[in-house]
Amino acid sequence: MNTGLLQKLIDSDGISGKEMEVRNVIEKEIKKYVTDIEVDKLGNLIAHKKGRGSSVMLAAHMDEVGLVVSEIGEKENDGRISLHTIGGIEPLSLIGQKVSIENKVMGVITTQEMSHGIYVEDIPTLENLFIDTGLTKKELLKKGVNIGSYVSFAQCDYCTLGSSNIVLGKAVDNRVGCYMLLELAKLLKNSKEDIYYVFTVQEEIGLYGAKISAYQLSPDWAIVIDVTDANKKTVKVGNGPYITIKDADMLGNRCINNWLKDIAKKNRINLQYSVSDVGTTDAQSIAFSKEGIPTSVVGVAVRNLHTSFGIVDMTDIKDAIKLLEILLKKPPKKCIV
Repeated sequence: MNTGLLQKLIDSDGISGKEMEVRNVIEKEIKKYVTDIEVDKLGNLIAHKKGRGSSVMLAAHMDEVGLVVSEIGEKENDGRISLHTIGGIEPLSLIGQKVSIENKVMGVITTQEMSHGIYVEDIPTLENLFIDTGLTKKELLKKGVNIGSYVSFAQCDYCTLGSSNIVLGKAVDNRVGCYMLLELAKLLKNSKEDIYYVFTVQEEIGLYGAKISAYQLSPDWAIVIDVTDANKKTVKVGNGPYITIKDADMLGNRCINNWLKDIAKKNRINLQYSVSDVGTTDAQSIAFSKEGIPTSVVGVAVRNLHTSFGIVDMTDIKDAIKLLEILLKKPPKKCIV
């Protein structure tokens, strides 16, 4: 497995609405394995490997959660930067984080109490947090930092923990899915099947990219490759890939899930089943596009989701790729619930 590629994807910036940097990495890599590539009006990257039979859409979102500057001090000598989130982020996970503002200025997220060395007595909310860059408002404006400037995590680049299989880094959601699609494209380069590899935008703020691409392509069926929160009950890091049975807004297609279950059983791949009433994925937008598209989700569990220190197991990723490769080398032609 090409861990160098995974590192490059994780370390690239791509907050929702500004996915260009990570898209460039993906486009450069996948063009070797597909027939043609298109970037649509919203910014989705659609790589098509032309083939025969039913068309299959494989989708992974490129974007990551992040922050945006909402206010810069009231006075010229006050460089305190207030912020809003882009996507769902737990405010407590932000405290003490090193961040980069448009790759122009570095800063650290803190609170009034922490800044003055006072013990924090109440749990801080987003409104209590600010970025300290050490610069004044006048200096920040001169460097091009303005209201609306994007703020990305800079604390932890891709690294490993304890074991070389345990990966730590920002944007694990969903650069892991992008990595799996790229590895699949390589493995399926000589396949005769008709496959669309779609790298979507703006998943974290509303599943918007997938909605547009699914409408345009109208595939016969689809699989979304994503990640989910690790939890004690059903899905754990290191226990293999998962398929979605149910999330907050959709049911995984039973037909596709049964294909995956059969493959996992025959090939001794440990498969986990995700049942949740929290969150959803691009699969929701794809499944309900046009007349409806049979869609499910394959992914891996992540600890510390939506932070700069997400934890994932490379063994899970390897098994997820294997599961999908077997299915797509000779995919069934019809999907009927």
